[in-house]
Amino acid sequence: MRILIAPDKFKGSLSAKQAAEAIARGFRQVFPESNCHLLPLADGGEGLLDAFQENGNFTLKETTVRDALGRPVTASWLLKQEVSGLTAMIESSQANGLWRIAHSDRNPARSSTYGVGQLVREAISAGANQILIGIGGSATNDAGIGLAAALGCEFLNKSGEPLEPVPEYFLEIASIDSTQLITLPQIRVACDVKNPLLGIRGATRVYGPQKGIPTENLEHAEAGLRHVAKIAAAHFQKDFSEHPGAGAAGGLGFGLMTFCKATLESGFDCIAKTLHAEEQIAKADLVITAEGSLDSQTLEGKTPIGVSQLARKYGIPIYALAGKISDEDQLREHFDGMDSILKPGISLEYAIANAPALLEEAAKRLAKSISHHSKIN
Repeated sequence: MRILIAPDKFKGSLSAKQAAEAIARGFRQVFPESNCHLLPLADGGEGLLDAFQENGNFTLKETTVRDALGRPVTASWLLKQEVSGLTAMIESSQANGLWRIAHSDRNPARSSTYGVGQLVREAISAGANQILIGIGGSATNDAGIGLAAALGCEFLNKSGEPLEPVPEYFLEIASIDSTQLITLPQIRVACDVKNPLLGIRGATRVYGPQKGIPTENLEHAEAGLRHVAKIAAAHFQKDFSEHPGAGAAGGLGFGLMTFCKATLESGFDCIAKTLHAEEQIAKADLVITAEGSLDSQTLEGKTPIGVSQLARKYGIPIYALAGKISDEDQLREHFDGMDSILKPGISLEYAIANAPALLEEAAKRLAKSISHHSKIN
């Protein structure tokens, strides 16, 4: 029997690869003769590099760039030679990720995506003629202005003087000088949310508080993004502020579309296509997917629902594992069965600290249930 194990990461405890390995260990205890094929996946943002590095012939590169607060950090990215040329894979959170910033240091008014632009420049210098960028997990709320500055744009005040490209000065921006914007290759963006840039579902209102924007400063931050969007729309004669995904990663989706003419794609669809996930799912007898949390947000295009849709397309049994499961009634129709790490008596802290062993045990329970209730053997 061919079992395809296609999980996403368990944020804060397991990479997608580690999750796949733990699940395989559990299933092999029940189905020792099975062929477990591991396909670590991602839906954009954090985990993108792990998914590609495990499933393709990519060369790992490292570059010193600025983090969200302008400090030098070493960021990883990937490069691959393909028939059509060199393709670069960039995970934006390697540069502007919230994971790099201590809670006490978070300051979105001074945080920038400049380092993401540095990664783009480095990929171009290496000869990449196509770039795939996964966005998410950001410490920034700058609409991609920092990225644009790294690529050659200047943001000027009423006197024509350049401003530091951070949100603190957004309301002072009077014009954009894009004459020095470098020539860019095709850029595709893997994005796992559909939020617009502005409004109650926008970058500031939905994601700003977790990045450190105080409640009393939300309207000021929103006004800054609204002003930037207006200036950019007038300059480029195109307004992407309402485009689904524009609000992703603090508006980095908006910035990539506006300044780089990038195309936003479903994170899972983009990554699954690149890794030929559908072909691998079609050959399986049984598919197992997983993620740290299975809930109503999973239905918005997260990895488990994407895997489920492909498995259902080919009539292949699909099961899911998770750290925790909520909204089970909404999820049940998409999976033939589910199990989770969190059980009565297990605290979240203990589950995170012991995730590999607990996920292996959950996989073993699920495998036993499958063995007892199905014809799969």
